Order: sequence, then C-alpha cells, then structure tokens
Amino acid sequence: MSAAAARRRKQLAKKKEAAANSQEADAVARQLQELLNSDDKSEEIAYEALQLAQSLVRKKAGAKDAAGATELAYSSALTLLEKKNRVSVASQLLMVLLDVFTELHVEETDDWLTKLEVLHVAHQAALEATKDGMSPVEVIRLQRLQRDWLRRVVHWSSEYGTIRLGHFKVQELLGNQSWALATLLQSHDDSAAAAVDDEDEDDIMDARCDAVAHMALAEQPEAIAKWLATLPAPTAEETKSGHTCPPGVRDALFTRAILCMAAMENLRDATTLAQKYIPLESRDLKTNLIKSYVSKEDGVAPSHLVFATSLLRVCEKDARTGPLFSWLLRSFKKELDKLHKPQIVHSYTTKIGKIYFNIQPPPSMMNMMENMMNMMGGGGGGGGGMPGGINPAMMQAAMAQMQQGGMM
Repeated sequence: MSAAAARRRKQLAKKKEAAANSQEADAVARQLQELLNSDDKSEEIAYEALQLAQSLVRKKAGAKDAAGATELAYSSALTLLEKKNRVSVASQLLMVLLDVFTELHVEETDDWLTKLEVLHVAHQAALEATKDGMSPVEVIRLQRLQRDWLRRVVHWSSEYGTIRLGHFKVQELLGNQSWALATLLQSHDDSAAAAVDDEDEDDIMDARCDAVAHMALAEQPEAIAKWLATLPAPTAEETKSGHTCPPGVRDALFTRAILCMAAMENLRDATTLAQKYIPLESRDLKTNLIKSYVSKEDGVAPSHLVFATSLLRVCEKDARTGPLFSWLLRSFKKELDKLHKPQIVHSYTTKIGKIYFNIQPPPSMMNMMENMMNMMGGGGGGGGGMPGGINPAMMQAAMAQMQQGGMM
C-alpha cells in the first residue's frame, strides 16, 4: 500500500470515528435534555442528569470548546436549581463550571458576571425553598460550599478580569454570602455548631472578617455599616484598659474594614464608613474619646473610632506625618494584636506605612513592628504610651484638629 493510500485510509478512519462520537454525543445531549425538561424532581433523576452533563462538559472542554462547555454547564446547573430545586447536585456542576473557566482560560465578561450572579441567586432561592426538609448541618454545609464556590469565582475574576483583586460585583456576592454564613452559624446552638466544625471555634469570626474584607473590596461601606449596627456594643470588659480578651466584635470588624480600605488606597469609602460608625458610639468623639485616648489614668482602652478617624486624617496628609502614623500604631498596638488573625491586620498596617509614608517593611512582620516602635523613641507597646517629644496635651490637640477634616 502506498503512503498516500495509507494517509487516506487514516483520514477516513478518523472521520468515521468523529462521526460516531458526534452521534453518541448527540444522543447523550438528547437524553440530558429529556431529564432536565421532565417534571420529575427526584434526586435520582437529578444525579443522572448531573452525570450526563459532567460527561458532555468534559468532552467539550477536552475539545477546547470553551463556549460550548461553559454554556452547557451553566444552563444545566440553572435548570437543576430553578426547576428541580436540587442544590447539592447543582453545587457539583457549579464547581465543574469553574474548572472549565480555569482550564480553558475563559476571560471575564459582563455577560458571565451576570450569569454567575443569576446562578448564585438561583442557588439561594432553591436552598430557601427546600431547607425545611434538611438538617441544620446540611444547610450549613451547602452554604459553606457556596461560599467556597464564590471564593473561586473571585479568584477567577482576579486572574482573568480587569480588576486586580476581583470584580466589585463578585466581591459583593462573596461578602454577603460570608455574612449570611456567619449569621447562620450564630443562630444555631452550640451543639449544632460543634457538629459542623468542632475544631474551629473561631468559625463565626472567620466568616465575619471575610465578609467585611470582601465588602470593603467591593467598595460598599454602607453595607458594612448596616452589618455593624446589628452587633452589640462592646462590653465594659472589652473596653477596659489592659483587657486580656479580644476587642468587641463590632469594634474589631470596624477597625479591620478601615485598615483594609486604607491599604487599598480607598480613603473615600473608609471615611464614609467612619462617618456611619460615629452614631453607634455612645460617647462623644471630641469631648470624651479623644481625651481618653491619650490618658493613662482613666482605665479605658484606646478607642477604635479615634484610632480609625485619626489614621484616615493622617493618611490624607503628606509623608511628613509618618511619625504621627507610627505613634498611632504604637498607641494602639495592644488592640491590634488582639484582633482576629492579627498577622492579616499587620499586613494592612505595613502596606499603609509603605504607601502613604514610604516606610519600607523589614524582612519579617515582627521586625517591622519593633522597628516602628523603636523609631519613635523606644519603650513598650502599651496602649497610650508616648514616644519622646510628644506629650498628651499636644497629641490631644492634634487629634482634635484632625477630626475637623469631615468626620463630624
């Protein structure tokens, strides 16, 4: 047999195989549509549809058909949610969709951002419609899965979109989902929460911190303020000077959000959040809180509101106010160290120092904190300690003057 004849034979064999595969795929696609269009909402039918959809999506992805694979995964998942209310089954297909996004480098578009939001809304609606027939543990599990899916969406957006840390829309979705998860965990009794994750006692705070951070990245300070307004005021124990417990949850989340926004160079939204937070504080900012902040004798820990508003005013100045920034960190160090996952908080303050005051971070975070303390004259990191050359009266006057920048 000549070489040309051999090539023709191979080409014919490939065409025949491709035609057979196409016919098989068409048959599977028809079967999938029949299952999705049926009125049978049983779990068995949903899982059968899931298996067929996964098979077809993987084949299309293997053929580098990004449009076909993603559209099939999207439409199938949406039907499983809207028509059959099968949240657990659809969650698996949602993950497959993100797998295809990553594998085939699907670019972020306005159309896909809208579709992803539609999927999330459908997921929450289906879960709301069926949760009464589930155990609390299962509801929490599904909400965790959805939180994890949205995290992957944000990561995809940051990799293949136009906004460095992810589009505002998906950041907002993740922030709301994290807060909803925290609220759900809080609403269950201790035994139910332990059954979900008995190895992580900080699960609720983890979710709340994620929520305010992602909502800060979504540039939604009003939403954060509404959340904070639902939380109780700090207790006397949490505001006592030298307290050993963490700061009050409301204060801790407020400070975390302010630092995140400032680190992202978004002083506009940070100022808005501070203004919204002022009415939640029972003591007057100018006449009580600022005076207390620089006092060593009133037995009250430094105010989170004073720290935040002073920080924002300093960041609006030029780099020459770096010494005042360093003093603020020193005076508030004990509070920052007691925040949830303080290493993240310290990364915010490090970035703020570098961006606004050209304070270059040393190799390790601990060295950075020690250097900032030593730069202002040494001494311990106690709340309210003053560096050499700065007296309480001068600092009180300076801080009061800074509040004239629009906080009140």
